Amino acid sequence: MKSQVEEINRNIYDIKNKDEYDFKVKKGLTPEIIEEISKQKNDLEWMREFRLKALETYNKLELPTWGPDLSELNMEEIATYVKPKTKLNNSWEDVPEEIKETFDKLGIPEAEKTSLAGVGAQYDSEVVYHSMKEELIKQGVIYTDMETALKSYPELVKKHFMKCVPVSDHKFVALHGAVWSGGSFVYVPKGVKVDIPLQSYFRLNSPESGQFEHTLIIVDEGASLHFIEGCSAPKYNKVNLHAGCVELYVKDGAYLRYSTIENWSKNMLNLNTKKAIVGKNAKMEWVSGSFGSKISMLYPMSILNGEGSKTEFTGISFAGKGQNLDNGFKVIHNAKNTSSVVNAKSISKNGGTCTYRSLVRINENAQNSKSSVSCESLMLDDISKSDTIPVNEIQTDEVEFSHEAKIGKISDKAIFYLMSRGLSEEDAKAMIVRGFANPIAKELPIEYAVEMNNLINLELEGAIG
Repeated sequence: MKSQVEEINRNIYDIKNKDEYDFKVKKGLTPEIIEEISKQKNDLEWMREFRLKALETYNKLELPTWGPDLSELNMEEIATYVKPKTKLNNSWEDVPEEIKETFDKLGIPEAEKTSLAGVGAQYDSEVVYHSMKEELIKQGVIYTDMETALKSYPELVKKHFMKCVPVSDHKFVALHGAVWSGGSFVYVPKGVKVDIPLQSYFRLNSPESGQFEHTLIIVDEGASLHFIEGCSAPKYNKVNLHAGCVELYVKDGAYLRYSTIENWSKNMLNLNTKKAIVGKNAKMEWVSGSFGSKISMLYPMSILNGEGSKTEFTGISFAGKGQNLDNGFKVIHNAKNTSSVVNAKSISKNGGTCTYRSLVRINENAQNSKSSVSCESLMLDDISKSDTIPVNEIQTDEVEFSHEAKIGKISDKAIFYLMSRGLSEEDAKAMIVRGFANPIAKELPIEYAVEMNNLINLELEGAIG
């Protein structure tokens, strides 16, 4: 009954289209396969060489020895590039009917009409739709897919591409460097304020495949931007892999908010890497919701290089049966008067595992810096797990630092009180969980807050009966 309830309710995300494609690379990872991807994408020569060197690095690096067990990932069973049967389109009408229908059901075109300044939609390995409002183009804002950016702005891309997240960071970044495809490129010129969010949505349809999109955002001095990322995939019996990469450059006096709801299916290994370099008096905000996926290892990172720079992280994870979500946040304070605020929450039920893993490093030259970390975990039963694994490296005395962690079960007293007010036990639990998650929902744009609440309802419904 449980799975039945969950399957019925998840149907928006579990839309499966036929596995039709223009081209699908052979499964596995060899120099020949990398050459084939490069050829399919008409790469510039430097990018072809970059991919092959990244593959060499991948083969030298070991799997992480900590965190969730990744032994079921077999790259011989994963196709790393799937080209959909369509080109890049600037009008929804030109997107093939089956693909368009999927995005329609996910509400993307509707959101674009009502509340977004620009939209990119990726299906499997390629961006299939892209558009931006005319007034932003007039202001000099660039928002396009990564392939177009490589050809149209080669110097700008080459200067920043995998410099914030170097290939040597870890094994899955090296893999990404070798096989990356799709993703978004944004450049906001000096002093330009983008008042309405831009959004990219990533949809993986093909079974036994991977998605490796690359997002590169440069917010120049004094400029500001809110960027939203959404992702989902239907459920298959075999493992799918997501190893995207997000590189964010927030220049002096600039502001960037990066919001994401990751709602992968329960057969997805989500091994994403996100990092921001933050300049003088600049501010970087992260808002993150992590649902779905069988295993998640995701630790966004802010590097506060400029004096007076700030970062905030607000995140929630929800793990159900068979899920191991190992998420967290990393921040490096490299300059004076920097500040970081972390507010992380997790919910686990039906034997799900949530781990909050963090790093706060305040270097010796970062005097008068402040860091505040709050981590709360809620378990809905006796068989779920929750852990907090913080690493705090404070290398100067002239700081304000606090770390607070709370792990607890849902309160029987609170449930009893709500039931005495006429609520059923299920409704009482749902109200407590929604209240717990509310500080995160408040930070999301309205349609994403609605999606997050729907996902929470969905997960709770699956937990009942």
